[in-house]
Amino acid sequence: MKVSDILRLKGNTLYTIAPDEPLARAVETMADKDIGSLVVMEFGDLVGMLTFREINQVLARDGGSIGTRLVRSAMDDAPITCTLQTDMDEVRRMMLGCHARYMPVMDQRMLMGVVSFYDVAKAVVDSQNFENKLLKAYIRDWPEDDHAAPEAS
Repeated sequence: MKVSDILRLKGNTLYTIAPDEPLARAVETMADKDIGSLVVMEFGDLVGMLTFREINQVLARDGGSIGTRLVRSAMDDAPITCTLQTDMDEVRRMMLGCHARYMPVMDQRMLMGVVSFYDVAKAVVDSQNFENKLLKAYIRDWPEDDHAAPEAS
């Protein structure tokens, strides 16, 4: 399974913010939209990711206050990325290796979407469920062996 398969099923809703926006506005957007990340874009380019992890780090560092900080001061300015053709096993390895919960999907310099650890886990579970159904149907429809050896008496 490729990243393109997940994005096709997930849809193309994408939430972005500029790096010079107030961090408080980012928090409001994330809460209002019930999302865990925002892609930080500047002049049409990906310049960072902002997740609740970065926000929590700011809160811990500044005594629970966001103050007048800007998104730029809290964002991850070097997020790991993948492409539409990246295999899901590789995405899992990358996310686990970097403790990333969200990964921007790029096509050259164009942002195509974001996959979350939830999206990856859901795709794996859905794929396994489909395989299980196929295997159960195969076993249920197993042809009887007409040439079975007779039982000894």
